[in-house]
This record gives sequence, C-alpha cells and structure tokens, in this order.
Amino acid sequence: ITECCTVSLWLSERTVLFCRWVFVWEKGYQETDSVVSSVTTKAKGVTVTNTSTLGFRVWDVADYVIPAQEENSLFIMTNMITTINQTQGLCPELPDKTTVCKSDANCAAGSSGVHSNGIATGRCVLFNGTVKTCEVAAWCPVEDDTHVPDPAFLKAAENFTLLVKNNIWYPKFNFSKRNILPNTTTAYLKSCIYDAVTDPFCPIFRLGKIVQDAGHSFQDMAVEGGIMGIQINWDCNLDRTAALCLPRYSFRRLDTRDVDHNVSPGYNFRFAKYYSDPTGTEHRTLIKAYGIRFDIIVFGKAGKFDIIPTMINIGSGLALLGVATVLCDVIVLYCMKKRFYYREKKYKYVEDYEQGLGGEMDQ
Repeated sequence: ITECCTVSLWLSERTVLFCRWVFVWEKGYQETDSVVSSVTTKAKGVTVTNTSTLGFRVWDVADYVIPAQEENSLFIMTNMITTINQTQGLCPELPDKTTVCKSDANCAAGSSGVHSNGIATGRCVLFNGTVKTCEVAAWCPVEDDTHVPDPAFLKAAENFTLLVKNNIWYPKFNFSKRNILPNTTTAYLKSCIYDAVTDPFCPIFRLGKIVQDAGHSFQDMAVEGGIMGIQINWDCNLDRTAALCLPRYSFRRLDTRDVDHNVSPGYNFRFAKYYSDPTGTEHRTLIKAYGIRFDIIVFGKAGKFDIIPTMINIGSGLALLGVATVLCDVIVLYCMKKRFYYREKKYKYVEDYEQGLGGEMDQ
C-alpha cells in the first residue's frame, strides 16, 4: 500500500509542477503577440589623419558612414586602402603568378581573369626596373591592396557614438513604445552613454564598448572589419503597467572569426569618388573600405490575459490529473512486484448470478 501511495503522490506532484510551469512560468493564461519594429541610427564623432597619400584631413560622419542610411544597420569605416588620381588608360598589372611575363607571347590579348584589374592588351611591359607584367586597359594606376594598414587608419572610431532609435508595436494589443523612454530629457540624451550596470536604458552606445561587451577588441576588429549585432529584446507583460515594458540590450559578433581557419576575414567593399580636371579628363579616387557593420536586431513578445488560452490550459491540467490516476493504476497493477496483492485489494470477485440461482432451484 505504501508503494502504491508513493507512486500516486509522485505522479500528482509532477502534474502540479507541470501546471505551475504552464501558468506561472510560461504564463499560459495569456494571449501573445510578436513585435513589429522600426529602427533608425545616427553616428557622431570626428577624427584627424595626416598621411603621405592624403595629407592632413579631418574625418566626420559624412566621410566614414557609408551609405548615409541603411535599414536596421549602419556601416562605420575604420580602415582603408586609397588609390588616388586614377584615369582610364593602359598600365601594367600587379605582379603575381598569372600576370608576370617575359614576352608578349605570355599575355593573351582580350583576356580578363576573375581577379584582374582590366582587359589584357597582349603586351608585356615593365612594372618596375626588374619585373615585367601583362598590360591591361583599366583605371590606372591599378589598385595595390596586398598590405592592409595596421593599426587601422581610423583607429579613433573606437570613441565614436551611435544613437539607436527603435519604435515597437504589438498590433494585437494596439500597444506601442520606443526605446527613448518617456522620462528622457534632451539634456540627458546629450550626455548619457549606455552602460549595462549604471545606465542600461541610454540609447547612445560607444562603438568600442559595444565590441568590448561582445568579448572582442575594437582595435583588432577595426583592421579588417567585421559585423556586430546589437540585440534589443522587448519581452513585455501587458497585465502589468506599461512603464515596466523596457528594452534589454545585448551585443555579439556575427561574422565568423576562426583563428585556425581565417580565410577571407572581416568585412570590406570598394567605392569611388569621381571628378574631372580642367581639361575634361575624368579621374577617380578608389577606396577599399574596411569597417564594422552594426546590425540592429529587434525581437520579443508581449502577453496579456485572455479567457480562451486560460480555459484551454485549465482543461489540459485537469486531463493530466486524470491521466495520473490511470497511469498509477497501470504501474501498480502490472509493473510492480506485489501487483497480484494490489489486484486482489482493488477488485472484488463475485460468483455468477445465474449459476448461483440454478443451484438453489435444484434443491
């Protein structure tokens, strides 16, 4: 009997725990809705460089944010390879195993490799005093991107800031809010910087702190670029006051960074700035931009009391209580060592009524 009661008690306790998990932890009495979101960003920061190629130059937002606006993301240029004063013409290719030549016979006219800077003319010309390469029709001089500047060209970008403005809406409950909270003032917004401990609801982030909180070094990442995710979680219990529906920020690096297999690392692309000289000749400055793309990822759900899911889960809980009784009977009657003893106590055997009646009539 003790074993039977123990099994029954154990099953009942598990059923109660399951019901508690459904209603308390998972809030099974609520109807839920997924978030609809829009994001805009604004970067701020100024730095100065002085190099032999570009000379003294001040860099502001219009120079290093490319393009000026993107959907739910922002690219900050942190490093670059610049090829200035390119014009359309004929020039030697960069030396490599496919372009180095000894005579015109080594160069196929009209060919263009995947990594070529132009269309081959079929001529073998001097690249420098000792090396010859195949000539190409291209923007000349061709770009040399074999050496990436280290440290990063715009290493001061670590102290640039990023304002993230996020508006969310739960259409099922007609509830909307934004991450710039109602009690935020203009003075506060001009001075605050996000910190998970001291200021967790400031929407302005220092770029170096974002990368640091994701467990990486900004200066290392700035050399070849990468992709960072800014995650905003809106989990809201709308049975409570709306003031308690608050954004939670977290950060992680999204591009793969494998030390053992680091082929084609980082994030980069090319763009050009075109201009014409007084004679009408077209020129361009080609820039291979390395940098960090910040993707803002918004997710979350909201819940609010509704009678339909409440009744469904109550019915499921009651059904589970009935199942617990049946399961207990199955275990003690068919699985336990003393199942025959339990079966004798549970069932009462009676003689057949007709058989008993026939015996009496014979007498």
